[in-house]
Amino acid sequence: MAETTDTAYPQVLFANRKLDRIAAIDDYRKNGGYEAIETVLKTFSPKDVQKLIQDSNLLGRGGAAFPAGMKLQTVADDAPFPRYIVCNADEMEPGTFKDRVLLHADPHLLIEGMLIDAYSARAEKGIVFIRPEYENAARILEREVAIAEKAGFLGKNILGSDFNFSIDVHRSGGRYICGEVTAQLNALEGKRPNPRKPPPYPTEFGLWGKPTVTQNVETLCCMPPILRNGAQWFKDLALTETGAGTKLYGISGRVKKPGCFELPMGVRLSEIIDEHAGGMAEGSEFKACLPGGASTRYLTREHYDIPMDFESLKAVGMRLGTAAIMVFDQSDCMVGVTHNLMEFFARESCGWCTPCREGIPYIKDILWRIENGLGEERFVPMLERECRHLWNAYCAFAPGAAAPLEGLLNDFQDEVLDHIREKKCPFKASV
Repeated sequence: MAETTDTAYPQVLFANRKLDRIAAIDDYRKNGGYEAIETVLKTFSPKDVQKLIQDSNLLGRGGAAFPAGMKLQTVADDAPFPRYIVCNADEMEPGTFKDRVLLHADPHLLIEGMLIDAYSARAEKGIVFIRPEYENAARILEREVAIAEKAGFLGKNILGSDFNFSIDVHRSGGRYICGEVTAQLNALEGKRPNPRKPPPYPTEFGLWGKPTVTQNVETLCCMPPILRNGAQWFKDLALTETGAGTKLYGISGRVKKPGCFELPMGVRLSEIIDEHAGGMAEGSEFKACLPGGASTRYLTREHYDIPMDFESLKAVGMRLGTAAIMVFDQSDCMVGVTHNLMEFFARESCGWCTPCREGIPYIKDILWRIENGLGEERFVPMLERECRHLWNAYCAFAPGAAAPLEGLLNDFQDEVLDHIREKKCPFKASV
């Protein structure tokens, strides 16, 4: 995958990214690293930090796009102690790999981001919840956390202040549902990772019943640059009025240069594919893409020039999600693609509620029948009905699974019907 971008756009999160090695603490400090937490400890109150993050319009980069500053502000002044910061590095959605790239590029950016988040919430304990397949990243973090502690940026009385904060790295049990915030808290407590239905919210009653702020890796990494340069600077990085900051766009599939690129929020999809990803692969024509991971709807050629930010996609009934772009061409069977995604969602369901536990395997079975020449026209309204049922699930897992199915039925129903009428997949070569 591509490791650099030929772009004049500012590199904020990838400012210290190197081709051949991980940025060390000296590399990080040389470019202003840990200056933000030094300033915060000297001159900022926790409320000041919360307001600055809120004013920057930093939206959560894990997919939900919840305002990061608002989340911090929901920790009540009189909330009990201890308080926790949980970094969600459980990046298990197909096609999504931006957090892994960021952790390998500049681990101290995350450490400082967690420090800032913790100071604003008056938390003293941080946990990085990381997927087990990211063992290299986990070891890197453990090593760099120890280095940061030795340098005085973690532990007791940080930089001579009365602020204490430590970080532990926790390897996940390895299920996609563990990326859901409340399921993640249950997993950390050693319980079955079923989601919890708020209220109370985690910032009121989280890990072991104490206030807990959960943020995505990329979200936390945005905080040190915001504290160093200001809220307006962060907003001005975006190309759209509603956007703010840069964004890590991971792109895979039918392109010449798959990779992870830091680009301004609101960059057009066409620019990401044609310029940064090197264009479509030889002989490929753009047919569709998933714009934000497996739990988003397909974008078709109609939206090839759409600005890739939260509000622009929301305006056409789509979601930016994790900005993991998976590109498909004219040779890809969208029934087969969707069936593959449903296999993933069926396997990863926690089984807590009926729409998810029963509905997704049922959808998977119907799509398998259609893909293998056993489809019937009555299956189409059945899929439409089941798609609606998924929205009655206990958490966001099943509605996320519904997204690509909705895209299939809305934009590629002709392919579904061709499978049914021809009693085979039109995209597979005849034997």
